[in-house]
Amino acid sequence: MQKRKLGNSNLEVSALGLGCMGFDFVYGPPTDRQEGVKVIRAAFELGVTFFDTAEVYGPFTNEELVGNALAPFRDQVVIATKFGFNLEGTPGLNSRPEHIKQVAEASLKRMKTDVIDLFYQHRVDPNVPIEDVAGAVKELIQEGKVKHFGLSEAGAQTIRRAHAVQPVTAVQSEYSLWTRDPEGEVLPICEALSIGFVPWSPLGQGFLTGKVDASTTFDGNTDLRSTFPRFTPEALKANQAVVGLLKDIAGRKNSTPAQIALAWLLAQKPWIVPIPGTRKLERVEENLRSAEVELTSADLSEIESAFSKITVQGARLPEEHLNLVDR
Repeated sequence: MQKRKLGNSNLEVSALGLGCMGFDFVYGPPTDRQEGVKVIRAAFELGVTFFDTAEVYGPFTNEELVGNALAPFRDQVVIATKFGFNLEGTPGLNSRPEHIKQVAEASLKRMKTDVIDLFYQHRVDPNVPIEDVAGAVKELIQEGKVKHFGLSEAGAQTIRRAHAVQPVTAVQSEYSLWTRDPEGEVLPICEALSIGFVPWSPLGQGFLTGKVDASTTFDGNTDLRSTFPRFTPEALKANQAVVGLLKDIAGRKNSTPAQIALAWLLAQKPWIVPIPGTRKLERVEENLRSAEVELTSADLSEIESAFSKITVQGARLPEEHLNLVDR
């Protein structure tokens, strides 16, 4: 497995990580625990050294799963987790310094580890100056409880202000062929400040795999995609053009649409590390093979040109989720 460095830091990880949220949260009922452990450990055996979780996934149970699964080789992997929500009492954002420190202690216990490799603010809290957030994480780093500081779905100005207090190692935002928002300001600021970038949902919540079509339905009780504007029957039908483009390139490259979507991200910058999520071992294997797919500059130009003629229908997230994004 190829390795990449996240920004200017000494944090080296596999070129593709594993997003672990789906084992517990959002895309259907929780996975059987033993099966989850098996898939995470198999991903490590295949070369993955970067695993992404958060206290809010479950809540809490995903950190326990990841910590348990990775315990035998804890010193050979990088675990990222996140803070920033009130999960008891009144729901909402909470990045007050004292809360951040409480979350860190609880996450360490759940994951049965003595250090968090990468600690992200999950969503920017407008009620807490980002300098205070960065300062709290800086103290945790000085105490040896955290190694690196990250931000998720943060805007360029927030990134710059946080970085001035405590260097930001990685920024995580949704980014894929059909969600290009970070290209405007976030990727340029990451490049300018030598910060790594971690695309979440690099396969468009599964849409870019080509396994979702206009007739696909989602369980309203367990699958959050049932509420996503891009996953209405009309949008699914209209957006098949994106998948058609990926299938066309995949056919010529002897690969799959998912592999082309991930290879496209890897080709954007050498400091980009996508974290596709899956609960199936065969999908882990398929995703990892995307690192072997070579897209030439001609391929990339062709994808760009074809994509420019496609209008993606539907917002990337429901309005209440978009309201939490720092813009």
